[in-house]
Amino acid sequence: MALENTTPERIQELVEKQRAFYASGVTRDVKWRKRQLKIFNKGLAKWEKPLTVALWQDLHKSYEEAFMTELGLVYGEIGEAIRKIEKWAKRREKPTPLTVQPSKSYIVREPLGCTLIVSPWNYPVQLLLNPLVGCIAAGCTAILKPSPYVPNVSKALEAFIQDTFKEEYIAVVQGNRIVNGELFRHRYDLVFLTGSPSLGRIAMEAQSKYLTPMVLELGGKSPCIVDRDANLKIAARRIAWGKCLNSGQTCIAPDYLFLHQDIKDQFIEEFKNALKDLYPDGTEHSDKFVHIVKDSAFERLEGYLKDGKIVAGGHHDRERLWMEPTLLDGVSPDAPVMQEEIFGPIFPILTFRDREEVVKFVNGREKPLAFYYFGTSANGWDIISRTTSGGACINDTIMHIANGHIPFGGVGNSGMGSYHSERSFLAFSHERAVVKTPTRIDLKFRYMPYKLFGIIKKMLQMSAE
Repeated sequence: MALENTTPERIQELVEKQRAFYASGVTRDVKWRKRQLKIFNKGLAKWEKPLTVALWQDLHKSYEEAFMTELGLVYGEIGEAIRKIEKWAKRREKPTPLTVQPSKSYIVREPLGCTLIVSPWNYPVQLLLNPLVGCIAAGCTAILKPSPYVPNVSKALEAFIQDTFKEEYIAVVQGNRIVNGELFRHRYDLVFLTGSPSLGRIAMEAQSKYLTPMVLELGGKSPCIVDRDANLKIAARRIAWGKCLNSGQTCIAPDYLFLHQDIKDQFIEEFKNALKDLYPDGTEHSDKFVHIVKDSAFERLEGYLKDGKIVAGGHHDRERLWMEPTLLDGVSPDAPVMQEEIFGPIFPILTFRDREEVVKFVNGREKPLAFYYFGTSANGWDIISRTTSGGACINDTIMHIANGHIPFGGVGNSGMGSYHSERSFLAFSHERAVVKTPTRIDLKFRYMPYKLFGIIKKMLQMSAE
């Protein structure tokens, strides 16, 4: 199933329509936004089945995994936004220093305006619609660009949005990289992009002439460290689950293993046992194991199998785009599998004797989106304090994305900005500083020729003590 590229003329039309609609001021009304969130929620329930069917068609993603990792997260974000939008949007009075008295100071959260949301193929529903929750709650309009690599999902998303919203408010644009280039040519008040670092650079370069603010959720090679004092059975189960989720095609999947030399062999056996527990009949014919998205991705992953010794898994079927979860031992840090994000069910193994080796290795590479450590809590906090990543887990994988009370986002090469819950609202908002000053009093100290300068200087100096 091929998607037809949206024409440049159509993109121009949608940009102009949304600019005019936003300028009308309709989206600034908080009650109106809340109604749109409720409409969004009802629309998602109506289109749940077509979306989950499309996820199966494009990715072999089961209904259970589709709901837990895609639609369920969106329902949760919508529900919280409906409950809290009045609180999030409320004008906030802030303290006013003596030197600014008798004024009062406020923060007003206002919508940024017309936005572009670009999503990838690996979680095509969640990563398009979760940002949209923040967009609607904040009072913005949005042009949505799903991935062409999951055509059934992208068509279902387009039908869902067309059925739910007017195009001058929210619209979908379809197509390949040519369409991306055309989209990035236009001016927006925010670009929210989830994808590869290379796509992020292209978008930033194109939007730099407009100084457009951006939220970039990218990726990277997220390390997974298993120390000698880790609970190996639990570590193996949680790591295997995190790697098998979406067949490793997850931006925060544990990318490579860093095993303490003393427990390497034992961990490998525990990992094999964990896979048997997760997939008693194997993954080849399982309806709970996602397949690789396309031929070129499969070929890239197949090439990585040459970069080490296969000590678990390794079987694959190119025709069905199935690849077994695979452990690679004896991998060189300079091997191709260690250069780019793997985005598949292959797990290269490195070993260490001292945690300082891990710290130096991680800090010597681009900042990852996620960081996973298995061992004592004290050692976990120690190694986290000496490294950097977008997010992290101690004795777990993936789960930091499931808590909307903490930010999700990258740092450096893995992205910029964060979202989820109120942070999604803030990502699409501008916090405007407002000072309101009465006219019944007009203190003279701030006016020339500054006769009270000595007093003001002393007040400012005292405030710093």
